[in-house]
Amino acid sequence: MTNALKIGVAGLGTVGSGVVQVLAANGDAIAERCGLPIHLSAVSARDRGKDRGIDVSGARWFDDAVAMAADPEVDLVVELIGGAEGVARSVVETALSRGASVVTANKALVAHHGTALARRAEAEGAALAYEAAVAGGIPVIKVLREGLSANRIERVHGILNGTCNYILSTMRESGREFGDVLAEAQELGYAEADPAFDIDGVDAAHKLAILTALAFGCEVDFEALHVEGIRGISALDMEYAEELGYRIKLLGIAERRDSGVVQRVHPCMIETTTPLAQVDGVFNAVATVGDFVDRIVAEGRGAGAGPTASSVVADIMDLARGARLPVFGVPAERLKRLPTLPMTAHVGAYYLRLMVVDRPGVIASIADVLRDEEISVEALLQRGRAPGEAVPMVIATHETTEAKLRRALKQISALETTLETPRVIRIESL
Repeated sequence: MTNALKIGVAGLGTVGSGVVQVLAANGDAIAERCGLPIHLSAVSARDRGKDRGIDVSGARWFDDAVAMAADPEVDLVVELIGGAEGVARSVVETALSRGASVVTANKALVAHHGTALARRAEAEGAALAYEAAVAGGIPVIKVLREGLSANRIERVHGILNGTCNYILSTMRESGREFGDVLAEAQELGYAEADPAFDIDGVDAAHKLAILTALAFGCEVDFEALHVEGIRGISALDMEYAEELGYRIKLLGIAERRDSGVVQRVHPCMIETTTPLAQVDGVFNAVATVGDFVDRIVAEGRGAGAGPTASSVVADIMDLARGARLPVFGVPAERLKRLPTLPMTAHVGAYYLRLMVVDRPGVIASIADVLRDEEISVEALLQRGRAPGEAVPMVIATHETTEAKLRRALKQISALETTLETPRVIRIESL
């Protein structure tokens, strides 16, 4: 074999420690497959004395991760610090500026600065690999950039956040409310102490921004995404969804249209017979639709030390073999700036849950509003009677535009018999 590829790892948290473990456990097989050994040459982390359960005694320690990235003795830099700015960004930019390739699991960094980093990497003859940034151990980046490269991708969508999927799955199975299940997820380590990044849809949005650029050969545009989280989903919504033949999932959806690109993250109702409806717990799944391949679905663990480290090391191995693919599938200078269609242009069916006073004429007044906006009702559900008191009413619509629905909701909310802000969940045909 030829000389070893000397790598430096910045960040020894869950994923960084996992990478060290994978290299130690499978080093011989990795070297055999790559044609050269992968040598952990340098590491950097905040706390040198912390016991991480890994052996890094053979690597040079850097208190300054940026200095490690600048070291000419490090052939390849692995950035596992996280965050779109600060040290993580400096590490990646420093390495690329000297022509050293970078492997990262940093979805926020790629979502916010992916286009600029791609241009810098390609200008310096370096590579930027980020398989682990999206869907953990599922090789969705490789599938899109390599396996489906002969296709025109029309749509990519999926369950991109395991925390949200665990919460929604558990709510459906147990009948418990969102706050109770979130607390359980935090106790089990599936949700952070501050879960906003996950439950407000930001994590899934970062991943979708990356997938959009890769699928459609366009610049990464995180700010163009429509993003909603799952805080408003109730156990009652779960019950009604099942009654209507649906399950609720937080989905990221990117579609190519003649007039531009759609990028949206929000809760969806999907038919129980669809593949994504069967994906529960902390698992992720990504579906891709191409003009010749039709639809393919990949499912697996979307986070955790093992799956994410597996993807990081796979990227290292690709670069060790000499693979140098454009960061987003086409040369960075040819990435297009595609217009993003506003959410008001969305066309689809909707689930509406209203809390109204149970009195004669309520349904008629709501029906009048929907009629005036040309919104057709497919199903209406109201359980029991409570004259003069609050009762839930559920309406499933036929296809309409988001603009029409928003106008109708504004009028319905203003009715004296409407007691709460209506809950809206989009019904998706996948």
